[in-house]
Amino acid sequence: MPEEPLTCKCTAILVAAGSSQRMGFDKLAAPLGSASVLEKTLKAFLTAESITDIVVVCSAERWEKINSNDFSKPIKRVDGGANRQDSVASGLGAIHAATELIAIHDGARPLISPQDIDRCVTAAIAHQAAALVRRVTETLKRGDADDFSDHPISRDQLWIMETPQVFHAALIHQAYQVVKQQNLVVTDEVSAMEVIGIRVKFIESRHPNIKITTPTDLELARALLR
Repeated sequence: MPEEPLTCKCTAILVAAGSSQRMGFDKLAAPLGSASVLEKTLKAFLTAESITDIVVVCSAERWEKINSNDFSKPIKRVDGGANRQDSVASGLGAIHAATELIAIHDGARPLISPQDIDRCVTAAIAHQAAALVRRVTETLKRGDADDFSDHPISRDQLWIMETPQVFHAALIHQAYQVVKQQNLVVTDEVSAMEVIGIRVKFIESRHPNIKITTPTDLELARALLR
């Protein structure tokens, strides 16, 4: 059956405020094909039918490296915070009041496909919250205190979290308010939603969606594009 048409106003927050300390250079400005990493990520969200507007969380200096200001959708830039969740909070503060859904994505995941973005938004319309994930396929082992093998861990129902992660706007605002009030640290928005008791629908990614963290990741992304 065809998927339901997308009718909600969905704003994307691209989190791109990291310092790239592990890379030794600005990974988001690194060339990836004919564009930079951040430009490649941005293009996917400009292409996705489900996204109506975009908030990019990054420094003015990083934003100035973007080669074009002729965008097909409204885009706003805001400064980030000391860590990822502070940067997400900054992006949430820039969201228009009429926004119904919010899609949060790591700017360092430039291979995200517009189709996977749209699938996540469609799932969030149906289930309130959805996240792109990758199935664990490797053998997992737990080690002991001395780093010797202890026992295996079943891969059944284990997933690696990716982005985008998409939520009804009121829910993600509520979750981040509770996270702030309780002085919690969360590494992604699914963890924030779990704080307020919301179950998130997992959507398995159909395309490579690696996060650029090391120089090796950048070379892999270039190879995948080739």
